Amino acid sequence: MKITCNFDSGNIDIISADRIDDIRLAIRKDNMSEFYQWFHFRLHSDSFEPHTIRLTNVNTSAYPKGWADYKAVASYDRETWFRVDTAFDGEHLVITHYPEAESCYFAYFAPYSYERHLDLLGQAQATGLAQLVDLGNTLDGRDMSLLVIGEPADGKKKIWITARQHPGETMAEWFVEGLLDRLLDQDDGVARQLLSKAVFYVVPNMNPDGSVRGHLRTNAVGVNLNREWQTPTLEKSPEVYLVRQKMLETGVDMFLDIHGDENLPYNFVAGAEGVPSYNAKMAQLETLFKQTLLAVTPEFQTEYGYELDAPGEANLTIASTWVAEQFKCLAYTFEMPFKDNANLPDEQFGWSDVRSKKLGNDTLIAVRAVVDLL
Repeated sequence: MKITCNFDSGNIDIISADRIDDIRLAIRKDNMSEFYQWFHFRLHSDSFEPHTIRLTNVNTSAYPKGWADYKAVASYDRETWFRVDTAFDGEHLVITHYPEAESCYFAYFAPYSYERHLDLLGQAQATGLAQLVDLGNTLDGRDMSLLVIGEPADGKKKIWITARQHPGETMAEWFVEGLLDRLLDQDDGVARQLLSKAVFYVVPNMNPDGSVRGHLRTNAVGVNLNREWQTPTLEKSPEVYLVRQKMLETGVDMFLDIHGDENLPYNFVAGAEGVPSYNAKMAQLETLFKQTLLAVTPEFQTEYGYELDAPGEANLTIASTWVAEQFKCLAYTFEMPFKDNANLPDEQFGWSDVRSKKLGNDTLIAVRAVVDLL
């Protein structure tokens, strides 16, 4: 029996792996940080009997409440990720699986590899509708890449979409892949109409270093990028610094920042009601966006989400609130679950990479509903 995580986004430490009924592992912390929750490893075993894997340090992870009702994902081919029997006993996360092949991968959510990220950029560029812009480098020397979709022209709205500031929230880049699939489809009427009215600025992965390193929430030096938007630096948060600089250059009329939530088993948005400049127009746009998405897909809901910020008390270090205040525009943090969508459960797959893509696809209809009012 062998357990390894020596690959893109791998994360696990081996405590003991001598018995198939008592494999003990621990999740590594993000570098220079106390955050940890993302795991991704491969089990190779010649025994086709039930294997019991215990993640021993989950009770002190970043979001221990997130383990309740959670099921890990597994895959034999790294393409199809399915849920496996998982239980949280208050101390350990216990994964029980009967392997059907010698090699099986396990992860916190369906991984989105750096190679797939590069493929996504290249495929978008190849359509002829997207320009690939190099904004600069991360601390590990990776590219910070921006896709500009549509022809800039006077009067066109500037719609910014960023994803995966928290690298373990891989559903965010799956969402963007689905959104791009539709936006770059020249036979899709919604996409064609949107591109006649707006230019899209899309950063599919805000945190390439953390993604490859197998981090949950931080970049190469342990910085939570979604708390850096007021005063980013090239020394600690170049990812935010570079994107923010480009935003200030282009302007922003609408912003979606795509995330995943460990605790809540729902899709929801968090708005800008707490920013000092919040006004009736922002409220109107937020309402229309939500109402449209509710009508478009049962995957979205508005009953459950984060507590609303009191007027004037929003945390302006967060991307969506900084953008809303800086540009006086519609700005949302868009959250998806690591678990399942409790309103539309799927026992085999839970909330998944495929469902994330479809939600990204559907979200363009809500963008279309508000574009003329931005």
